[in-house]
Amino acid sequence: MNAPNKPIEPTKSELEILQVLWEKGPLTVRSVNDELLKQRDVNYTTTLKLMQIMADKGILKRDESQMKHIYSVVEEEQQTKAHLLDKFVDTMYKGSAGKLVMQLLGNKKTSQEELQEIKDLLKKLEE
Repeated sequence: MNAPNKPIEPTKSELEILQVLWEKGPLTVRSVNDELLKQRDVNYTTTLKLMQIMADKGILKRDESQMKHIYSVVEEEQQTKAHLLDKFVDTMYKGSAGKLVMQLLGNKKTSQEELQEIKDLLKKLEE
């Protein structure tokens, strides 16, 4: 189990499962696997084993009160994403969120609507 307050650092495969559970809510392994199959070819036994490992690590909790076990996420989505983003910014941009934002905006994939939302957020932050 994860120690209290120890941030969860899921692997890429674990993150795919977390994304499904964050979007759909608590599910059986079969339901998670069915959602993953919409994205890529994945084996049910692989999904089962990975979700069992995630439960052992404390990333997921397993409700065994019914015939079909239901898995749910332990940590809130925003908490996990905030930790992963902080780690990414520290590693890739030496802790500079500004450099990350500049690179993202420099990729020219930002819509006019998104740019306006960013401008509005910046104005709010300056107040």
